[in-house]
Amino acid sequence: MQPDRKPYTVQTPVYAGPLDLLLSLIEHAQLDITTVSLGSVTDQFLEYLAGLEQHHPDEISDFLVVAAKLLQIKSEALLPRQPEREPGEEDVGESLVEQLRLYRRFKQVGALLMQRQAAGLRTHIRVAPPPKVERRLDLSNLVLGDLREAAERAFARQTEKQALGTVIAAPRITILEKLQLINRTLNQVRRASFKGLLSGTPSRLEIVVTFLALLELIKRYRVSVTQQGMFSDIQIERASDWSDEGEVELEFE
Repeated sequence: MQPDRKPYTVQTPVYAGPLDLLLSLIEHAQLDITTVSLGSVTDQFLEYLAGLEQHHPDEISDFLVVAAKLLQIKSEALLPRQPEREPGEEDVGESLVEQLRLYRRFKQVGALLMQRQAAGLRTHIRVAPPPKVERRLDLSNLVLGDLREAAERAFARQTEKQALGTVIAAPRITILEKLQLINRTLNQVRRASFKGLLSGTPSRLEIVVTFLALLELIKRYRVSVTQQGMFSDIQIERASDWSDEGEVELEFE
């Protein structure tokens, strides 16, 4: 019976994953990150993976991907001749080596930042040169008199404004008013157009409210509408059971 293996733990509180395990195995074996070292630690990686099988599959999916790459690397190393790859085909070994080197570099930088944080050193030297800002406006020949003249010309073009105490109320158009308008119109004629229900220069508010009133009548089966093409005028026709009894009661205005 095998003794209980100590669960693998990662030294960083930020991330725990297959690259941590793989990098740890290589560093403990005192190997450089190469394709050969990846093949030599494959069995140890699979041993750790076997101890993780009791967890949910989603938790070890990334480990399985790396394990598959390690098995491919080790199997290719056992071949008497290295396999020839197609142009543009990824070399799994070189890709994983580069990924490990980059990951180790990030861990080293992260450890350095953690040390500085623990030591209270929260400032860092600026390594990159300051960005170059392109000058978009040439003010070298501009004097104060030119600015004053430009301001006077701009203020002179302003139209007369109303006093701040004057309040302009927005026009109030209700759905009920437009429902009554459509009813009166269809009481006189059997068919009407949507544009004919609007004033000469309708505002966006009037158009929207009129359209909502039309939708309300359609929902109540009081009218039927047709439109020949996109953005063309909407033709409105009263329903066969139309009644000219008058007002349409609404629970809103």
